[in-house]
Amino acid sequence: MNSTQSTPVTFFIIQGLASMGEKKMVLFIIFLLAYIIILGGNIMIIYLVRTDPKLGSPMYFFLHNLSIVDMIYTTVTIPNMLSGFLTEVKTVSVPGCFLQMYCFIHMSVTGRALLTTMAYDRYVAICNPLRYAAVMTRPICLLLIIGAWTFGAICTFPNTSMALQRSYCGPNVVRHCWCDPSSVRLLVCGDTQVDSIVSLSFALVALLTTGVLILTSYILIGVKIAKMGAAERLKAFSTCAAHLTVVSISYSSASFVYISYRVGNFSPEVRIIVSVLYSALTPFLNPMIYSLRNKELRAAIKRAFCRHRDVSPRGRKTLNTLS
Repeated sequence: MNSTQSTPVTFFIIQGLASMGEKKMVLFIIFLLAYIIILGGNIMIIYLVRTDPKLGSPMYFFLHNLSIVDMIYTTVTIPNMLSGFLTEVKTVSVPGCFLQMYCFIHMSVTGRALLTTMAYDRYVAICNPLRYAAVMTRPICLLLIIGAWTFGAICTFPNTSMALQRSYCGPNVVRHCWCDPSSVRLLVCGDTQVDSIVSLSFALVALLTTGVLILTSYILIGVKIAKMGAAERLKAFSTCAAHLTVVSISYSSASFVYISYRVGNFSPEVRIIVSVLYSALTPFLNPMIYSLRNKELRAAIKRAFCRHRDVSPRGRKTLNTLS
């Protein structure tokens, strides 16, 4: 055994998009603006749901939690990627790498589980409207949220724990913008076939379980809507249009990433960019989609601006003048 094989790795080098040259600054600006919009949009939703009593329905409770997950999900990856654009060599400790890996996978799966709970909420609201208040109580909503986070942890722990127990003895260059599981697995000293099978199995469990439940919910919703009149049909469709749009974008982009990783015609840089865009796309679009397609949320935004204007010095001056 040579010295290279016997020396354990104490840190990883995140290669990122080092080969992009001067284009890195353009990408830095684009992803920085995207990250600011992601934080701003999701903070806005969290603030509105917490402060506006008219947004007390289960749908907004789930949306509030989805915004929290989206913020953690992007904060785990994008800031590290941005710092990599500004440094010649981006390094991360081994524990830090696996912590990032765990949080990234956990938030990804939890986000899909929350989309599943939101689909169930829409199913109950449309197919059993008279029993909605009795079914979607606060304790039930809390149990669904806990279940979503638990499901994310169950699907994440085996993959991460197996990767943590492996030996990494060089090279230590991760060919990605963060500690992507498949990229880190390439650096293991030994056979990783079992790791790949376990990783793929739990990824399929996460995708298929949530996908089938969401699809089943919308099939039942579609059957119910087909029996409604034109006016009721339009109203029912409007209540789930935003969620259906988000689900469609999330799963179609995930499929594209899966294909790009398995088609040899794409360069490594293109695959990394596609993966980064996928991780940022849904958190970036969620606040916009729900704000544009949801009348109650748009009304809450207007009320929040009115409250802010009324408590501002100029607003108080105007009120004093009117009084």
